[in-house]
Amino acid sequence: MSATELPADEIIDRALAEDLGWGDVTTDALVSGVQRGTGFIVAKQEGILAGAGLARQVFRRVDPSLEVEILLDDGTRVEPDSRVARLTGSIAGILKAERVALNFLQRLSGIATETSRYVARVEGLPVRIMDTRKTTPGLRSMEKYAVSVGGGKNHRMNLADGVLIKDNHLAALAGERLNIREIVARARRNSPRQLAVEVEVGTVEAAMEAVEAGADIIMLDNMSLEDMRRAVGLIAGRALIEASGGITLDNVRAVAETGVNFISIGALTHSPRALDISLELEP
Repeated sequence: MSATELPADEIIDRALAEDLGWGDVTTDALVSGVQRGTGFIVAKQEGILAGAGLARQVFRRVDPSLEVEILLDDGTRVEPDSRVARLTGSIAGILKAERVALNFLQRLSGIATETSRYVARVEGLPVRIMDTRKTTPGLRSMEKYAVSVGGGKNHRMNLADGVLIKDNHLAALAGERLNIREIVARARRNSPRQLAVEVEVGTVEAAMEAVEAGADIIMLDNMSLEDMRRAVGLIAGRALIEASGGITLDNVRAVAETGVNFISIGALTHSPRALDISLELEP
């Protein structure tokens, strides 16, 4: 999916309403509505670009007459002073759209850049870096798009995308005294049949119980490297294995070397640092 295909109109409109409010009093007071000019979106630091098409949508939403030429595609590694896009047209329109466009572009590029760092750390190993649902409310589709631009894989987009039996589901069923096999069987019986069933476990023993119950994916949650290696060896390919919890750039390669298939990392979307990108008008 490209940035221009993102279902973004409603999100953009809300962001512009939040920023413009009753209008841009500074620009309206100082800049003639007929004054035209050219500006460039410029990267100020190294990173992976994501959201260029979305930024263009913002500018065109404010002023459909603006000419916005994307100079670098999403997924490009930018360097300081890289020109990302050229804007031509009403200076007032450019200034009114500037902050919202840059906010989207900086955040998505920050997510793509952070994802690329994790992907680089596990290069050469048969594992995929995945995101989670720990996203900014209302921006999930955009943020998960940025993860894919950075080389990551999307986990569930929403709660309908797969069955994931977590610790709180087990707690909710505790009164029924069901074992893992019975819980997995209930999930398969009562959910769409094409969906994979994943079970979150915190011990090797629970992992094996979930495998014997027929789970498709086992999530090893906050387990030690030693226990991960043991679980991978015992599961022996009978289910896919996801590692989650406490994953950092410092330990992600060691986790990958245990033999898991996926590593999910909430930090990709809940705490990336925005990439420094600005707008520069030509004199």
